[in-house]
Amino acid sequence: MNPTPPTRLDAAHFDSKARQWDENPVFQERARKIADAIRRAVPLRRDMSALDYGCGTGLLSFPLKDELGAILLADSSRGMLDVLAEKISQHGVRNMTPVLLDLLADPPPAQRFDLIYTSMTLHHVPDTDAILRIFHGLLNPGGHLCIADLDQEDGSFHGLDVDVHHGFERAELGERAVAAGFQAIDFQTVFSIEKEQETGKRDYPVFLMSARSAAA
Repeated sequence: MNPTPPTRLDAAHFDSKARQWDENPVFQERARKIADAIRRAVPLRRDMSALDYGCGTGLLSFPLKDELGAILLADSSRGMLDVLAEKISQHGVRNMTPVLLDLLADPPPAQRFDLIYTSMTLHHVPDTDAILRIFHGLLNPGGHLCIADLDQEDGSFHGLDVDVHHGFERAELGERAVAAGFQAIDFQTVFSIEKEQETGKRDYPVFLMSARSAAA
């Protein structure tokens, strides 16, 4: 008997969780820690254009919005973007624009960016090499890429029945980034997610990989 194939977490899954997303204190703390790590890795400026890919409800962009210029916030979940749009309106934010976008399926935006950042999204993207190449193509010369995601794990974070990457081995991901055209690759541990498993509590480290495109 053939085993049941893993299930991919699609946009509908995240749509169903959007209204409660910001209530999770772990998500809030993780976003703050990743924002701090981005500040350490990148000299942020108010004239920098940015892309937050896999933005969800904007938990990562809100702490950074006053240190950046125009921010395009992209996600494939319309439910997440609806919550984000409400927050932007409620807070009177003028430099954040949400957009429904899947870079592996949709045409890329016409503009180019000084900074692209993404949090806990890469392990959901089927083709790592393709998205790294797309990110590189969307950056201005000398632009920065910051990716926060899980260290390589055994599949227990989401469960083996979920079709995602089981985190990333840092050196291998760095090599993939170099192959996509990036340089100055650096990693730092920024957070750890504690989850209750059958064998007890387990920590899942989260890294930030920073990289740059070549200057003109």
